[in-house]
Amino acid sequence: MELIENIDQIDSPFKNAVITIGNFDGVHKGHQSLFRQVIEKAKQINGTSVVMTFAPHPLKALGISGPPLITRRDQKVELIENCGIDVLLCIKFNMAFAAITAHDFIEKILVNKIGMKAIIIDADYSFGKNRLGNIDLLKKEGKKIGFQTIISPWINDTDSGTKRISSTRIREIIMAGKVDHAMKYLGRHYQIRGKVIKGRERGGSQLGFPTANIKLHDELCPKHGVYAVTVETAKGDFWGVANIGFSPTFGDRMFTIEVHILNFNHDIYNTRIRVNMVEKLRDEKKFANIHELSEQIKKDIKIARDILEKNGHS
Repeated sequence: MELIENIDQIDSPFKNAVITIGNFDGVHKGHQSLFRQVIEKAKQINGTSVVMTFAPHPLKALGISGPPLITRRDQKVELIENCGIDVLLCIKFNMAFAAITAHDFIEKILVNKIGMKAIIIDADYSFGKNRLGNIDLLKKEGKKIGFQTIISPWINDTDSGTKRISSTRIREIIMAGKVDHAMKYLGRHYQIRGKVIKGRERGGSQLGFPTANIKLHDELCPKHGVYAVTVETAKGDFWGVANIGFSPTFGDRMFTIEVHILNFNHDIYNTRIRVNMVEKLRDEKKFANIHELSEQIKKDIKIARDILEKNGHS
């Protein structure tokens, strides 16, 4: 996949570009369906599949407090590439970009610069200065300039059958700790990323369960509690148990994300790891003493092993 971060980097229009545009936070099943339609249409016209997204989130660029992102830029790029898209335009969104009129955006950028022959978008898509551009304008301009506007149907979630899969809904699910439900909509486990840092160093010495303490890279954090996880490290992939929260038994009120990686004995300080959140085991709880906490961790590990084995993780 070709990654372009500035419109000016495009020397000549792409061949028969089929494009979709959006924030695509989470790259969930709805987004994935949209990308498949773009790829299929591009194949039909012997063209190029193109996705345009933005960094930072347009709301944040305009000084408005936007939602915590499900996927940061690096992960979003990886996930879109995995979908098989030819070109990703990850455009810097700023006040100058926001000031481009809908008409100029269509003609000067989408058609003249990118070479758009078809655009596939949601029915409620709006764009351009003051968000005055919409489906009707695209269809009108398409007839004049020569491109096709295709409306993609919404993908409904599997539980209700009527509610649209949305990034907003997925955020709510993750923040409620229902990470196993989030997988239904993401098509993968929700993943947090971060660097392993020096922690309070009591997991191994006091509890008998050494932990990797993570400096969180992501904006969205699951509800505090204990989770069965899989962990991707430079030394390979492993099973684990993660604790997210304040470790109330110790009473120091320091927020941490600690991961006990099973059957693991490597030094991974200052390296980045990825933690896939499989299922929540329990809420955080204050125990009477370290012995009680240690005994609970043994139980957590057994339950986590059962869950991970049941889910087919190797």
